[in-house]
Amino acid sequence: MGPRQSHLGAPREAPTVAHTMMIYTARRAVDLAVLIPLKNEADNIPVLAEEIQVALEGLTHHWECVWVDDGSTDGSAVALARLRERDARHRVFTLDRNYGQSAALLAGIREIRAPLIATMDADLQNDPGDLPRLIEHLERRGAGMVNGVRARRQDAWLRRLSSRIGNGFRNFLTGEKVSDVGCSLRVFRSECVSALPSFRGMHRFLPTLARVRGYEVVEIPVRHRPRLHGRTKYGMHNRLWVGIVDTLGVRWLKARWVEPHLTRPQNPDTIGSPSTEDLERDSRDARLDGEAGFVWNTALGSARRRIPS
Repeated sequence: MGPRQSHLGAPREAPTVAHTMMIYTARRAVDLAVLIPLKNEADNIPVLAEEIQVALEGLTHHWECVWVDDGSTDGSAVALARLRERDARHRVFTLDRNYGQSAALLAGIREIRAPLIATMDADLQNDPGDLPRLIEHLERRGAGMVNGVRARRQDAWLRRLSSRIGNGFRNFLTGEKVSDVGCSLRVFRSECVSALPSFRGMHRFLPTLARVRGYEVVEIPVRHRPRLHGRTKYGMHNRLWVGIVDTLGVRWLKARWVEPHLTRPQNPDTIGSPSTEDLERDSRDARLDGEAGFVWNTALGSARRRIPS
């Protein structure tokens, strides 16, 4: 038999017992997953992995890194394989062809079981050193998502201008206020993304979709660094028109979104009878009424005694 084929298209060898135990030890208490979709970032992978380890080593969270290779044609597959062999906290999935950043993000989310998920790009422009602050803000605020806002962006003026126009247009049509939808550095609770619609460009609407589902989204500034290796995958020509169409689609989706909540099944014999919650509320109200009546009668009796007959 040859190597087994995963449903994401990555061939894998049968693991040894030692390797299986190492993976189990690394994953058994994972409560934070750092998700990184990528394409052709071979030179950046080892640098980013080291930065993530340094940034997270002071946290009490048990973390893992989930890398999704979106059809790379450079040495990214080799760099990821070496990383996985060196540290079992790094999991690697390979798509069978290039699907785009949104598809790679969704594929990774479906493989994650941790309650907290952080996302970032692999181009080294996001600084992993911001992750502890994002996580702390999320847990202290109790929000569903903390989205980064790139301060002092290290991009060309044309790209900054197109992002500003795109942000304004999306906010105008969707009725949301998201300062920087293009920032991939964010931390959120896994339930925020448990039922995301799958479409190209979805990654630009993650904060909006989380709010549609009723979760609080807050924003804090994060660092932004210049790209040192590789080439950017986006520009004006492949973002403008498709971004307009995506925004119209999300506006329609927001207007038609339904979030049903199931009630617990009832015993047929108790239908029409007051529930436990109703009985507890009535008991509480009766107790409060009794206490209020006692106070009122005491005060009234005291006042009457002071009035001369």
